[in-house]
Amino acid sequence: MEEEVNYATVVFKAKDKPQEPEIIYDEAKAGEQESDTKPVLPVENKQKARVHTALHLVAASLGIICVILVLLTIHFNGVISEQSRQNANLTEQNHQLWTEKTDLQRRTEELSRERDGLNWTIGIIMGHETFPVKDFCPQKVCKPCKDGWLLFQSKCYLFSEAYYRKNWEESRKECKGMNADLVVIESQEEQLFINNHTNKAEYWIGLRKKDVRNTWMWVNGSNLTVTYWKTEEASSGASCTQILAQAAPLANWQKTWCSNSKHWICETRVLIKESAALP
Repeated sequence: MEEEVNYATVVFKAKDKPQEPEIIYDEAKAGEQESDTKPVLPVENKQKARVHTALHLVAASLGIICVILVLLTIHFNGVISEQSRQNANLTEQNHQLWTEKTDLQRRTEELSRERDGLNWTIGIIMGHETFPVKDFCPQKVCKPCKDGWLLFQSKCYLFSEAYYRKNWEESRKECKGMNADLVVIESQEEQLFINNHTNKAEYWIGLRKKDVRNTWMWVNGSNLTVTYWKTEEASSGASCTQILAQAAPLANWQKTWCSNSKHWICETRVLIKESAALP
């Protein structure tokens, strides 16, 4: 290919006519390299400038994020500290409330026992036509049992004097006159307690045959559930029960005739329950 030739014509004007503008003619053929004559930045420089700008933006963003994170950390540390303090206060308050609740429950139980004890005592008093205040409350201080009576669990027991004996009906009448009745044995513990005080004599208890069908019942109307009979059989016609002296503690009941004269054991409820008097 033939090389293209560019031609340029330059005309200089005389200096004696400065008022007229100088005219410079530039003539060139257009070619493939016409655009190369314009001054432009290289592409690499533009790319570097863009990278530097992006890095500056990233660095600034990271700095802002770090500042935000520091502020958030300080804020959340404060929030956590406040929550920890509130939790500690709530824990202390909860413990205090639990203690108060426990005290209230204990006091409620105490008041319930006192109420039950008072109701029990009122029931005992109402059971008397004339309540013997001096017998139960000497010097204005009430006792569970009257003088001469023995306390066991929630009952009072009177064992008649050794020289004084009566038949079964008369013995029961004696107990009734003291607002009591012949003893009703309801447990092994009660049986052993009575046995410990009857080892020198024979005593009537509140158990007798009710009818010809050989049905035995207690004086309070309850059925016979526990028995401590002596192995030997009584004679025909025996309808009442006595406790033998110096016999096996759990085998000392004996059937005998109600007309026989024996000692007797009276039983009544305590005036004041021991549980009601506890603090």
